[in-house]
Amino acid sequence: HEREHDREISELITKHEEEMEELRAELNKEQQQLLDELRQQMTATHKAEIEQAQLQLQTLHSLELEALRLSLNNMHTSQLELTQSNLRKEKETALVELREMLNDKRAQEVAILQSRYQLEQDKIKKQCLKEKEDL
Repeated sequence: HEREHDREISELITKHEEEMEELRAELNKEQQQLLDELRQQMTATHKAEIEQAQLQLQTLHSLELEALRLSLNNMHTSQLELTQSNLRKEKETALVELREMLNDKRAQEVAILQSRYQLEQDKIKKQCLKEKEDL
């Protein structure tokens, strides 16, 4: 009876160990499946995050380029306005110098004409005096 009992216990222990092995194998299989699913989800999430980061980076890059373009455009406009202002000042200065030069030349010509007029007048006076004397 004891041997029968020991044999039954031994069978139960063997059966229990087999069931435990099956459960362990099943548990390992489920764990592996869960790990695979988790890896896939993490990979998909990681890929989506990378794509989102790249999209944000492209957007940021586009915004930076647009900001640089606008800044360059503003600088160019400012430079053109400054150049226009400088050219206007140079033109005004050149006109003032030309006006002064023309006024000086005119004054010289007036002086020369007055001098000639005076000489002609003196010449005519002398001629008149000579003709009076001759008469």
